[in-house]
Amino acid sequence: MAQNFKVTVDNSFEYDFKDSEVKNLDVLKLSESKFHAIHNNKSFNIELEKSDFYNKEYIVRVNSNKFTVKISNQLDLLIKKMGFTVGASKKSNDIKSPMPGLILSINVEKGQKVAEGETLLILEAMKMENTISSPKEGVVKSIHVKKGETVEKSELMIELE
Repeated sequence: MAQNFKVTVDNSFEYDFKDSEVKNLDVLKLSESKFHAIHNNKSFNIELEKSDFYNKEYIVRVNSNKFTVKISNQLDLLIKKMGFTVGASKKSNDIKSPMPGLILSINVEKGQKVAEGETLLILEAMKMENTISSPKEGVVKSIHVKKGETVEKSELMIELE
């Protein structure tokens, strides 16, 4: 079944893609975060500077221009269309690792108030830094990881109240 994606750039421009179009892109992977692409006979150097796994938001540098890119799949679009933009994940108090990785920094302390979207910690996975943000407003109840520690996928990292 064909997948459709909506890509929003800098909250200003929206593009619709089919997975077949994505598969046909002329992209060469240079490293874990650097790519080279050719489109309409033009060359583009692309670097992934930051990724926010939970919010599907990425900061990329194309040639010398920086862009914030948000990617929505069919399920995301259906949920938004139905008016459920605040999903069940907003009710979760447990922040778990989305992938195995290394804790680079912890930006909060026990008892600290946090806002929705505030950076809780930075997780390095596959040589990329992933910002783990708070899914909701709350207070840090406990921190189960330390800087320099490795975590497995779905491992509990932080609890909110």
